[in-house]
Amino acid sequence: MILHEDPFSGNCYKIRLTAALVGQPIERRFYDITKGETRTEAFLSQVNANGRIPVLQMGDRFLPESNAACWYLAHGSSLIPSDRFDQADMLRWMFFEQYNHEPNVATLRFWLGKLGEDALSETQRAQLPAKRAAGEAALRLMDDHLARQDWFVGGDITLADIALYAYTHVCEPGGFALADYPHIQAWIARVAAQPAYVPMD
Repeated sequence: MILHEDPFSGNCYKIRLTAALVGQPIERRFYDITKGETRTEAFLSQVNANGRIPVLQMGDRFLPESNAACWYLAHGSSLIPSDRFDQADMLRWMFFEQYNHEPNVATLRFWLGKLGEDALSETQRAQLPAKRAAGEAALRLMDDHLARQDWFVGGDITLADIALYAYTHVCEPGGFALADYPHIQAWIARVAAQPAYVPMD
């Protein structure tokens, strides 16, 4: 099993973390998206025509989209709840991560923590206040939820936690302060304490 990834990416990391927690060895192949390495003819024709990572490869089959790859790896494990409602609720939080959390929290981490504000276009700079406000709203919603329970769904870690952990625990380079979210901080510690946990590079 091969993971085509950029180590800076939280979307790539969530697949590595899922694989570690279920005991699935995984080979890593690295790409630097800032150098266009996922836009080459070879990558587009052989790995992902959408020109994006992560991509999980199983033999001659390729599975893009991080949450789909996490689902594939976690199938049959406790990371996917057995209860039908809990499964749907887990997916709800995974959709929330991709639509409300990642476009704001992860984007600001990349823009400010990787590229630097001086490298941003005028269009990107104009988006900073709205993305920060939306990211803070997502983090507040998470913190409020975690004030009532230890995990996002049910009584133990699931893919919902892995999906949201990936970019949340490294959000501060994007201008977010984890100290403002004490319940998130406690949850981050619970995730990091899981047996077989692997840190982000």
